[in-house]
Amino acid sequence: MEQLKNEKRGSILYIVVPCYNEEEALPETSKILREKMRGLMDKGIISEESRVMLVNDGSSDHTWELICKLHNADKLFCGVCLSRNRGHQNALLAGLMTAKDRADITISMDADLQDDVNAVDEMLEKYYAGCEIVYGVRCSREKDTFFKRNTAQAFYKLIDGLGGEIVYNHADYRLMSKTALQALSEYGEVNLFLRGIVPMLGYQTGTAEYERGERIAGESKFPLKKMLSLAIEGITSLSAKPMRMIFWCGAGSLLTDLVLLIVFLIQAGCGSAFTGTKLLVFLVILFGGLGLTGLGVVGEYVGKIYLEVKHRPSFIIESIIE
Repeated sequence: MEQLKNEKRGSILYIVVPCYNEEEALPETSKILREKMRGLMDKGIISEESRVMLVNDGSSDHTWELICKLHNADKLFCGVCLSRNRGHQNALLAGLMTAKDRADITISMDADLQDDVNAVDEMLEKYYAGCEIVYGVRCSREKDTFFKRNTAQAFYKLIDGLGGEIVYNHADYRLMSKTALQALSEYGEVNLFLRGIVPMLGYQTGTAEYERGERIAGESKFPLKKMLSLAIEGITSLSAKPMRMIFWCGAGSLLTDLVLLIVFLIQAGCGSAFTGTKLLVFLVILFGGLGLTGLGVVGEYVGKIYLEVKHRPSFIIESIIE
């Protein structure tokens, strides 16, 4: 084990940071990351060739101009500019795939640095101890609102119940080795949910716990609408069980209708007229709702199949500065 540590120590690390309209946060973010990277280099933990890769996800503000200025002032920073906004997951994948051939290991994190950068030290130690993937895991959610905390936990449990693999209280703060990145590159999915795909890769994994802080500047780029979109993406990307659930709901509806039909026939045979107008209306609305819900879920999957069949690229890189 000690020999493995010595062989890996001094590996080239690329910290990959997706950026979307982060002109307010980047000055402070770059300062913190510079200090962290220089400190690790001075201790000989990572190579002097290590870099911070900032990925501009089609920002509409001056994010890319700031990235270019950071690169010109300090070659520690390099940048990837996407041709248009492709969303956080695709921007992150673009950075990881660009860094794959340049680095021995990557660590992905958000530009707001709510994820504690000091957890990087523990991630690297676990990598040197033999882990190919190290997940950054929040040790608590006390700082979250009641709504966010409970909806997040419900989402994790739902994914787990549907058969998807996911790490509790983990977002996209993780270390991945070149070996793991190579395996990830073989997944050609258009509908990306990296939190569910990475656990599928296998390999030896570890976790590094940390306390999530406040955003250093700017506003959150993940409002409720985007969070719900990501949740739906995760569920439909990892599991086909919702479609099976629709089948059983349909079967249950047919069984209920059959039972009601038998009851009505028996009542008619006994001479009692059934005047259940309200019940009839209720059942029509109920089963009509079930039918529309079923069509909606199936339509979601069909839409994803449609996009997958087209084989459109997940991202297009406009330029790279390094």
